Amino acid sequence: ILSSNHLCSALSWIPMLETGCGAMRLNTTTLPQVSDGAAAALPLHRRRRRSWVWNQFFVLEEYTGEEPLYVGKLHSDLDKGDGEVKYVLTGEGATSIFTIDEETGDIHATKKLDREQQAYYTLRAQARDRHTDRPLEPESQFVIKVQDINDNEPKFLDGPYTARVAERSPIGTSVVTVVATDFDDPTYGHSARLAYSILQGHPYFSVEPKTGVVRTALPDMDREVRDRYLLVIQAKDMIGQMGGLSGTTSVTVILTDVNDNPPHFPRSESDLQVPESVLVTSVVAKVRAMDQDVGPNAEMDYRILDGDGTFRILTDQDTQAGLVTLYKPLDFETKSSYTLRIEASNRYVDTLYLSTGSFTDETTVKLLVENVDEPPVFSSPVNRMKVSEAAPVGSSVGTVVAHDPDSLNSPIRYSIDRQSDVERYFDIHSSSGLIRTNRHLDREISALHNITVVATESCESLDSVVLISVMDVNDNAPTFATEYQTFVCENATPGQVIEILSAVDPDEPVNGHHFLFSLNTETVNNLSFTLRDNNDNTASILTLRGGFLQQVHPLHFLPVVISDGGSPSLSSTNTLTITVCNCDTHGNQQHCSQGMSMQLPGIFSTLISIPLTCIITLLGIVVVIAAIRHRRQEPLLLDDERDIRENIVRYDDEGGGEEDTEAFNLFTLRHPNQTYPTAQDTTDELAPPALLPSTSESKEDRKRLFQEFISDRLQEADVDLAAPPYDSLQTYAFEGNGSLADSLSSLDSLNSSNSLGSEQSYDFLGHWGPRFKKLADLYEQNEELISSYENPK
Repeated sequence: ILSSNHLCSALSWIPMLETGCGAMRLNTTTLPQVSDGAAAALPLHRRRRRSWVWNQFFVLEEYTGEEPLYVGKLHSDLDKGDGEVKYVLTGEGATSIFTIDEETGDIHATKKLDREQQAYYTLRAQARDRHTDRPLEPESQFVIKVQDINDNEPKFLDGPYTARVAERSPIGTSVVTVVATDFDDPTYGHSARLAYSILQGHPYFSVEPKTGVVRTALPDMDREVRDRYLLVIQAKDMIGQMGGLSGTTSVTVILTDVNDNPPHFPRSESDLQVPESVLVTSVVAKVRAMDQDVGPNAEMDYRILDGDGTFRILTDQDTQAGLVTLYKPLDFETKSSYTLRIEASNRYVDTLYLSTGSFTDETTVKLLVENVDEPPVFSSPVNRMKVSEAAPVGSSVGTVVAHDPDSLNSPIRYSIDRQSDVERYFDIHSSSGLIRTNRHLDREISALHNITVVATESCESLDSVVLISVMDVNDNAPTFATEYQTFVCENATPGQVIEILSAVDPDEPVNGHHFLFSLNTETVNNLSFTLRDNNDNTASILTLRGGFLQQVHPLHFLPVVISDGGSPSLSSTNTLTITVCNCDTHGNQQHCSQGMSMQLPGIFSTLISIPLTCIITLLGIVVVIAAIRHRRQEPLLLDDERDIRENIVRYDDEGGGEEDTEAFNLFTLRHPNQTYPTAQDTTDELAPPALLPSTSESKEDRKRLFQEFISDRLQEADVDLAAPPYDSLQTYAFEGNGSLADSLSSLDSLNSSNSLGSEQSYDFLGHWGPRFKKLADLYEQNEELISSYENPK
């Protein structure tokens, strides 16, 4: 028999024994008995019989007695009470929470149990032989269930709560639902059955006892009077009966706004002052209607009900104030005050509250214009004037006019901003505003003058722009449009057009330019060229003959007279230089004369170059001697004060280079001790005219005289420490005797290879490849030329 302190449990051998406790029947079999010898081989008779039958045990939670709590008793039918059977308990909490008496089978709880932590324990019981520890019965499982007591108060796990409800909501409007939790057993007794009540918040709100729904209890709650409420809600178990446990939470209810209040101006009228100098678009006044609502319900629009368009009003979105702005300039002398009637209205209107009244309000704003000292006003912001460039200094150009807009009409003083007229071309009369010329004007330098005139009254001033156009007069003669490079071919035919001339004139006549071309009276009878006016501001130059010779007459100068169509007419003479060129059959130039520095062949070259060289040499010597005498008279200067550039004489003639052997022969200069055959005309041109020998003198005499001339000049330069560098006589662009540097030049080849009897050969150049073929050919021709000189026929 298993017993408990709460429910009875019967352990019986009677088949299908029914107990009032709802016993659970477990069928078990006895374990086989094993004996020694042959008996062990005999078959055992197994029969099925009922063994332990019991219900689950119950134990009360939170027991606080001093003695272990008795749970129940285990008993086996094999127990004869002789102490041969012992009971063993295993499973959850065995030995730690639950203990069993091995002899009697009594089960006790040694610790306080908490159903909220563990509601039941599953254990296994077994009867064993005390001596052999052999199981007498199979293990049987049973449950010890912890019986609940009301030891947990309700708790609001989601609290505290915050809820919102619109103001003026009707009675019974749901606000929020509060939920409390009780951890006691909801299936046993009333420990977990809750009831809700409101402890704070009457009479505005109520709560449903079973559901915890909080509702409004009064109508027309006004947010503008009170916008939040603090409620205290209680939850109590045992269905709210006495002795039950309770818990509380707070609920903050916030009333949300509805548009139930119209805008209202604090004052029906207001007077403001505004200076007349205020700028357009400036804010001149602020008005604000008060609205007890908040958010979008307090947004409003303003409008001016009557006005002349001088002012406009708009809403400041941050402050909901009305900003009155100036749309047109104010003038105290024209109008000194304005009266504005301004209306404010809600932007969003709730139709549910229209019946309470109009959602607009009005106010009157009177603006008084203050008089200020204004700057002068010009009759025109930009004045345009004209003056002739031939006008004398002091001529009148025009007058600017400004007036004082104030009622006092103070006098105006005029001046010119000199930043706009730096050259001071104009002056202005300080009282009348009359502008006059202060300098001669030239339209070709500046056709338009942009000056700034300042009008000043008291301490106020204003600027005005004056544009003065300079009118043109015919004061410039026409000239060639460009520097023409005209040439004529030697094989030109009569009547051939060699140039088309055009002209330019800085003047700008009203009807445009009309140029007339003609030849100078002195050259009208020119037998070589003529001019034809094309009557379209151009002229053609034509040849009158053919057979031009570059060597005889390389340049032709043709004076051309160009006149304009002005009144009076102006003209200028422009010289056209025509160069004679050698051309191909198609008229394309191939070789032209070099102007005044040309080299004339034959006798012309000899006759011109010799006197020219003498004159230049004598002029150079005179200049050098004068400079030396002047330097000797001057005190010594510091090195950084000297400037030797004044001693350099420039002839602006580069010569013909190494190929020019017709006029110069440098062999004598490079090798004074060598003899080389030289042409008569070449030697004569190289030597100074004063030292030229007669034709009857030998070449040796000429050479000796020339060497003496150079030696004397070199000695003078070496002895005179104050003499300038004698560059024209000392620099000949050669390395000098005894140079170790090799040279491939043709002159050096002539000197070293042939004149000095050198056996140097340049045949190796022919073996250097195609890149040196041209060089090899040149030196081969050079050797042939030297042989011809050494072995003349």
